Parts: sequence; C-alpha cells; structure tokens
Amino acid sequence: MSTPLRAAPVRAAGVLLIAGVLSGCGASAAREDGASAAGRGFAAALAAGDHRAACALLAPETRDAVEEDAKGPCGPALRELGLPPSGAARGVDVYGRDALLRMTGDTLFLSQFDDGWKVTAAGCVPRSTDEPSSTNSWPSKDSSRSGSAPT
Repeated sequence: MSTPLRAAPVRAAGVLLIAGVLSGCGASAAREDGASAAGRGFAAALAAGDHRAACALLAPETRDAVEEDAKGPCGPALRELGLPPSGAARGVDVYGRDALLRMTGDTLFLSQFDDGWKVTAAGCVPRSTDEPSSTNSWPSKDSSRSGSAPT
C-alpha cells in the first residue's frame, strides 16, 4: 500500500487555485516548464531507484516530514513509502508559486523556492476532478520558502 507524502495544507492549496483562477493570472511557459521538469525529475529518480536524488527534489518541510514519520533518513524512508509509478506527464497548472502536475499514475504538488521547484506532495490518487484527498494530513507551513504568506 502506498502512503502519500505530506506537505502544504489542502485547504490553502484549494484557496490558491481558486484565487489564481479568479484573478485571471496566467503562468509563463518558463514557470510551467520548470515545475514540470522538477516533477518529472522526481518521478524519474523514483523509477530509477535513486531515492537520494528524489529526496533532493522534495520541499524542505516535506523531506523533514518523511524523515520524521520514518524516524530515519529520507532515502530509505521514501523507498519504504512505496509511491506509485508516476508515468507520463499529462499536464501542469501553475498558480503563483504553486503547481499541480498531473501524471498518468500520480498527481504531484510543487512549490517554487529560491533554488527552484520542489515537490510538496506525491502519492496522490488521481481523480477525475483533480481534487486532493481530504484524508491526508499536511504540515502547516514551510518557512524556508521565499515569498510565502503567513498562515
């Protein structure tokens, strides 16, 4: 059984998605490409069994949560999670500094940090509505993220 990674609050992500749609802000192709490349890199590292590289593509708070839950280093902890194979990218939506990358076997959530795009959640079950599962528990904030709003 696979266990989803924990990251930013689901409600906050929903609010960000709605706010982005209502404000009409669009993402540049470069930001979409950056988010997509980071997500595909994470998926490729997992598929190759390179859990150390996959951990490097996790947001700091997500990596900390994985290690805390497993009571051990990220690499072995990520391997033990048994995340589903992601498959091919189907589309990316970028809203400000957050992105949702839909893949054939997974949906990844990413955030943009000073050093690039990082995965904040993975192992999400794809749904026709692309809504995150309400059964996940998520840490509340990643203070290392540049430009993050207070929660």
